Amino acid sequence: MGTGQAMTVPDLGPLWLTAQLAAVATIILLLVGTPLAWWLAWTQARVKPVIEAVTALPLVLPPTVLGFYLLVLFSPDAALGGLWLDITGSTLTFSFTGLVLASVLYSLPFMVQPLQAAFEAVGRGPMEAAASLRAGPFDAFISVASPMALRGYLTAVVLTFAHTVGEFGVVLMVGGNIPGRTRMISIQIYEHVETIDYAAAHTLSAILLVFSFLVLLAVYVINRRFPIHAGLR
Repeated sequence: MGTGQAMTVPDLGPLWLTAQLAAVATIILLLVGTPLAWWLAWTQARVKPVIEAVTALPLVLPPTVLGFYLLVLFSPDAALGGLWLDITGSTLTFSFTGLVLASVLYSLPFMVQPLQAAFEAVGRGPMEAAASLRAGPFDAFISVASPMALRGYLTAVVLTFAHTVGEFGVVLMVGGNIPGRTRMISIQIYEHVETIDYAAAHTLSAILLVFSFLVLLAVYVINRRFPIHAGLR
């Protein structure tokens, strides 16, 4: 059996599972991150720096540290993990659902920061003009602010998806390495290296390398073509 044939079948699973995880986490973060970013863009509350620091924490916190605390939090012995077990009959640890929650927390700043910057770039003027035309706050947000912040949305979605695809420490700590359930592409690469299957590791690493380059290229193209001032802070 040739090398290519031997690794094609087992590698398709992690690739597909990783894409699923990244898509689900990105959709959830889009729904959760939008109101949070909007609030951070306009609030004058004294607690704002604290919330911004908490939101940005995954940028500087080692993934294994975050993964460890999430593993403890998701454990059946903990309040959250125990409640989830009682409701669903399954554990959050070593499950796809647990990975989704962990990924949402780990990729939070990649969604919130571009959106916050985009909303701040829109300014209050367009919203005040919409209000003068008797548009409600939600209507003004949907019809005025969101279209003007399109670059921020595109940047946030692309970076969040890509960041989730490249996760390793958090997903390994929370999900382990269960084939078909929690084995992501980054874990698969690590496993190939451990078994000295460098050819397979090189193939998957090259895929992620090309993917990462295309993601960055897309972000730069978006930032050049859309005429609004938004992006990563």
